[in-house]
Amino acid sequence: MQQVNNNGFKSGFISIIGRPNVGKSTFLNRVIGQKIAIMSDKPQTTRNKVQGVLTQSSSQMIFIDTPGIHKPKHKLGEFMLKVAKNTLREVDVIMFMVNAEQKIGKGDEFILEMLEGNKTPVFLVINKIDQIHPDELVDIIASYKDKYPFAEIVPISALQGNNVENLLSAIEKYLPEGPQYYPADQVTDHPERFIISELIREKVLHLTREEIPHSIAVVIDKIKRDEENEDKIRVQATIMVERDSQKGIVIGKRGALLKEVGIRARKDIEMLLGSKVYLELWVKVQKDWRNKQTHLRDFGFREDEY
Repeated sequence: MQQVNNNGFKSGFISIIGRPNVGKSTFLNRVIGQKIAIMSDKPQTTRNKVQGVLTQSSSQMIFIDTPGIHKPKHKLGEFMLKVAKNTLREVDVIMFMVNAEQKIGKGDEFILEMLEGNKTPVFLVINKIDQIHPDELVDIIASYKDKYPFAEIVPISALQGNNVENLLSAIEKYLPEGPQYYPADQVTDHPERFIISELIREKVLHLTREEIPHSIAVVIDKIKRDEENEDKIRVQATIMVERDSQKGIVIGKRGALLKEVGIRARKDIEMLLGSKVYLELWVKVQKDWRNKQTHLRDFGFREDEY
């Protein structure tokens, strides 16, 4: 286990906020060094806040990846917005992440309004700089600079790792001296059950069409060691959808899509657990679950925990 020097040791909480699909989860996975947040090209992928822990010899940074901030259209959307807002209350640094490929939009303006009066240092983190010409960066910075008194403005590529180390060094300067909250080898505070459900959901997002993404939840029914083979872990999970037509899409022709979800998810789960995994998946229809408080709680979206 990595030993930490507590002389002048710094620790703190960093909230990552931004419009959907700006690369927050990609950044978190890059910094932590393994997959704890799911990534998708579809917006609003992250539903719960995910804490990623980075322990270095001089500091411990606890990152909170929030759902992409957007105007809510149902109870799940309201829950996601509330989660994002609540993380701003007691953090030490706020990372406002924007996509270098997109011009400043209403969503960004909404977030900046939400930040007004906030005394926490706010970093403007311009992500995906690998996708633009360097000359464009000056105009991007100018379009944001006058809208908020940012503590720092840092351009990065979370995907390629460009300038990420400099961003981490800048964040460390703003953290207070404090304790090591988590053991040095711990990378997240979420239980394995949650991460496994997210890994399965990620594969469904990758493999299905537009009508599916926001209509699915994954419930882990059982995780246990195989009684006949101690080296193998059995995972049973149910993919919840809202309509019968969605169930057909997720299962696919002759079960082909569901089988592919299982193959891809099993690889990531085996990496997470460090063990062979036998994964069983079912698909169940729970009509209009996103607008029903009881279903939201059953599927892990609990307001009192955020």
